[in-house]
Amino acid sequence: MPKRGIQTVRDLRRSSRSTLLRRLYFDGPTSRQQLGHATGLSAGSISNVIGELIADGLVEEAGTVESDGGRPRIMLRVRPDFGYLVGVDVGETQVRVALFDLARTELAAVDQPLSDHGHDVDHVVRLILSGLARVLAQTGTDQADVLGVGIGVPGIVEQREPAGDCQGIVVHGPTVGWDAVPLGRLLRTGTDLPLHVDNGAKTLGQAEMWFGAGRGASHAVVALFGSGVGACVIANGVPFRGATSSAGEWGHTKVHVGGRLCRCGARGCLEAYIGAEALVERWGRAASDAVSGSVSGASGSTVSSVSSADEKAGLAALLAAADQDPAAAELLGEAAEYLGAAIADLINLFNPERVIIGGWAGLLLGPRLLPAVREAATAYALSFPRAQTSIDLGLLGPDAVTLGAATLPLARFLESGGVVPTGVESVPAPR
Repeated sequence: MPKRGIQTVRDLRRSSRSTLLRRLYFDGPTSRQQLGHATGLSAGSISNVIGELIADGLVEEAGTVESDGGRPRIMLRVRPDFGYLVGVDVGETQVRVALFDLARTELAAVDQPLSDHGHDVDHVVRLILSGLARVLAQTGTDQADVLGVGIGVPGIVEQREPAGDCQGIVVHGPTVGWDAVPLGRLLRTGTDLPLHVDNGAKTLGQAEMWFGAGRGASHAVVALFGSGVGACVIANGVPFRGATSSAGEWGHTKVHVGGRLCRCGARGCLEAYIGAEALVERWGRAASDAVSGSVSGASGSTVSSVSSADEKAGLAALLAAADQDPAAAELLGEAAEYLGAAIADLINLFNPERVIIGGWAGLLLGPRLLPAVREAATAYALSFPRAQTSIDLGLLGPDAVTLGAATLPLARFLESGGVVPTGVESVPAPR
């Protein structure tokens, strides 16, 4: 057995495969010469490893480009149809399941409303498994070609014994009534595919850092702004998880001691002031019957309560009313200040290069609120770190959590150098 800390030839080959595969995936199409400049690997190593990847069917030639005085350079890329990824977003009103190829093209998607069952665990598990079966059937995809299933969930994801086995994945989600839910074990009864589970905000963060507004940054915070509020903190290019993987519960930081009651059971949480559920409920009390049938203009009739299924319609109506309804405008102004002040806290604590606002509610309200949010962040943050931080909207759209979930098995695949999972090799999201 090799001693710890000593790399074998096999280790070195796997590391070279992983390095080249990641470069091809994120920067391709690219040439062998460009790979050499980018990785520092020798021409011989690159030739050998690329030859292996082509023989494995994972890499293919993608045309040629002229070179300076020499033969045309052959461009290489990862084959999009080598394998497939499934992303699952256990959201606030629905479970979304999507199938992607390795080029991140969405091949099929199923949106399944939670309806009256809410986040009943057994119901959510049934929706995940049925959605998985449907996207595979719609595309005629063989299970053997699926590299893994990534699942973004509301709450804290814990890995219990046995380590590395998805059956040890437990989810703590107080806002949806989940208390130590053995999600991995429940899902394993219905599929043998490799499973990866992580918090939804963290999956959004990984997607935006890899493919969206965070690309190229080493230090960032990606905020998920939906019915609730969460964040993914990126430090030195890696998500910061904390001691028990619960870091990033930004929505439950306190902005008003003894303030409004939050869904988590505490008072004064940020989520209770800027989450979509809280905004629609507060506007319903103050100003307009925007959801239950007669959206008002300047008059502003009221709604006494709002279900989670009505949040998108309610938030859109709140936004539409803000130009004429003083109560709506005042509520959005207050939300922008709370959000800006909370972002100032992130800037002071983590010193990010970028703060990125995503999630369906963040992208819906962002175009109107962003100038005021930036102004409030400037007023509340320390001036030097604030001057180094940009605050922008995410680029991947309202369904980015689904894509982010699919990056969980993708990350495992790239890290392994393109090893195809076999049997029931099932792992949690990397810590």
